[in-house]
Amino acid sequence: MARTVAYLGPHGTYCEETVLSIYGDQPDVSLKPFSTIDEAIRAVAGGEVDESIVPVENSLEGSVNVTLDTIAHDVNLYITKEIILPVRHNLLANKGSSDVDAIVSHPQALAQCRKTLGKLYPQAKLIPVESTAAAARKVADGEGRLAAVGSLKAAEHYGLTVIAAGIQDNATNSTRFIGLERQPLTDATGKCKTTLVCQINGAQPGSLYYLLGELAQRSVNLTRIESRPARTGLGMYIFFLDIEGSITEPNIADAVNAVKEKSLWFKNFGSYPSFQITK
Repeated sequence: MARTVAYLGPHGTYCEETVLSIYGDQPDVSLKPFSTIDEAIRAVAGGEVDESIVPVENSLEGSVNVTLDTIAHDVNLYITKEIILPVRHNLLANKGSSDVDAIVSHPQALAQCRKTLGKLYPQAKLIPVESTAAAARKVADGEGRLAAVGSLKAAEHYGLTVIAAGIQDNATNSTRFIGLERQPLTDATGKCKTTLVCQINGAQPGSLYYLLGELAQRSVNLTRIESRPARTGLGMYIFFLDIEGSITEPNIADAVNAVKEKSLWFKNFGSYPSFQITK
């Protein structure tokens, strides 16, 4: 059956690179780029596509907040896969151009290269745009003395040259992408994670301590916790919890139910396999 997968475009983004690593050799899968993460997520929620793959966290700059906020508050979707991509940034310019007045890219990419860019071009203005590929396209259009932070694929696609390679501030720079679908996986096995989001009674001392204790009592490993505004008032927060394992395991299922019982509001994004892309 034909399948359509949304991702953060345009052509040449790291998100596209991730999608191609999964579906590039499958002729029955068509890929559809969107200009923003929010649009890519809403496309699957609205039934326009079957799946959306979007960034959720970077090893240097942390969470992609628009992803977390959208899946928590605005749509009802499930995480069906996690893909970790090593990210190697490059500074791209038009051929024959070395003078740089401004550097454009996605805000996360600019932040991941902040120190290096400050050393290479301390006077250059950093300008955020929708994606690394959109930045490459803007440079290719010849708008002023611009350079873009982006991938080698973006350089190739838009006819740019690499004037500085490997400019990320840390060699271990990696980004987590998640696949989102309208139905959860029911048989996630192997190396898996389960993701929850909940709101607890912040006025009660120790409420977070007792919530996390439900995981510890069942030998469930918490790999990540992240707070975001609950959007119900100042000082109100929700918590994203990533735990190792699948809900098909009894201790994971018991822990998830215990967290739900202690929550004022709760959402289970399901259990899903985790993949690492090697380069």
